[in-house]
Amino acid sequence: MERRWAESHTTLQIHICSICTHHLNSFLLLTQEEGLQEPLKDEELKIKCITVIAVFICKQHEQGRFICFDHITFWVGNAKQAASYYCNKLGFEPLAYRGLETGSRDVVSHAAKQGKIIYVFTSALNPGNKEIGDHLVKHGDGVKDVAFTVENCDFLVEKSRERGAIIVKEPHVVEDRFGRVKLAILQTYGDTTHTLIERTGYNGLFLPGFHAPLFCDPFLAKLPSGKLDFIDHVVGNQPENEMVPIVEWYQRNLLFHRFWSVDDKQLQTEYSALRSIVVANYEESEYVEYYGGPGVQHIAMNTSDIITAIRNLKERGMEFMSVPDTYYQQLREKLKLSKVKIVEDISILEELRILVDYDDNGYLLQIFTKPVQDRPTVFLEVIQRHNHQGFGAGNFKSLFEAIEADQNARGNLTILTPNGISEKL
Repeated sequence: MERRWAESHTTLQIHICSICTHHLNSFLLLTQEEGLQEPLKDEELKIKCITVIAVFICKQHEQGRFICFDHITFWVGNAKQAASYYCNKLGFEPLAYRGLETGSRDVVSHAAKQGKIIYVFTSALNPGNKEIGDHLVKHGDGVKDVAFTVENCDFLVEKSRERGAIIVKEPHVVEDRFGRVKLAILQTYGDTTHTLIERTGYNGLFLPGFHAPLFCDPFLAKLPSGKLDFIDHVVGNQPENEMVPIVEWYQRNLLFHRFWSVDDKQLQTEYSALRSIVVANYEESEYVEYYGGPGVQHIAMNTSDIITAIRNLKERGMEFMSVPDTYYQQLREKLKLSKVKIVEDISILEELRILVDYDDNGYLLQIFTKPVQDRPTVFLEVIQRHNHQGFGAGNFKSLFEAIEADQNARGNLTILTPNGISEKL
């Protein structure tokens, strides 16, 4: 079964998604919150609306292909503690380790796994590590790299180079007694990178240089399962007016083309009226401000049983955003007119504050965590799909309202006045 991805943008978000279906390749979803200044070649992206969301699906190259997400790397201040947080709160388990004990003198990395999801938490070991140090000062803990498993890494990198991509690290082989892996790194938006990984024949725990974890907390086995299966999609945010170059980068360098789009009609709240002159939008005024520029805003993890997953994650102490009771009152009324029947008990979804989005063919269930670090930047999503390949566009308004409530509590809720001045409420 192949997986696909997408890339999204809501103040300019970039979604890279990997939806598990029976026939799909990779796709990219992007959304933008400003009317497009430079029209894209596709006529439908010339719509003068404040929010445009477009999904791009990856064309097959004549050689080489993207297979799935491989792993996501976070650069953090304390890799050991960050990995422990994800294991304790979200149900991950230690997978592999690289550090002083394994011969790594400059950086330490803890890899944690749940289902097919692998997160790697990396920190500097020595004073004066300028690359990681500068990244942490600017961004705080955050996603540095989104890695893909690929076939024919050399070909994909050469095609990207021909189209103008910046190659951070040329294709190179790393190996240990378990086999060989070919890696290359491409620069994408902001300080974020994509690592392409060709794993043919490698049988180790994770990657060459990683060993078995030094310690596995026995307490983890006593906690309920997180029931998270694979990365569904990754969303990256962009500063205003940088949507078009990023869309074009993925189209040109990774050969993605537009697959699906939605406009902003569903995305208005009292303050985040995404097509009005009053704009207080999370991605622009808070994420980009606190992250210091473009970067990965959230990671969505797919589950086959979201009710059990969220019950278990809440029992483990995970915090989630909440929507008001009126959301479920309105949902019940709307579903009376829908062709789709929600299998799950709406009362249970309401109790757990799980959101529902649907069309005539199916539905999805989703919920978002609060930010997973002190800076209000990266958060996570848990999603379950029932024959529905969207991204919860029907829930954007409710999500923005929940985000605004948290922004207000942090003193960061702002509006853009008609004369173009941002004011905090």
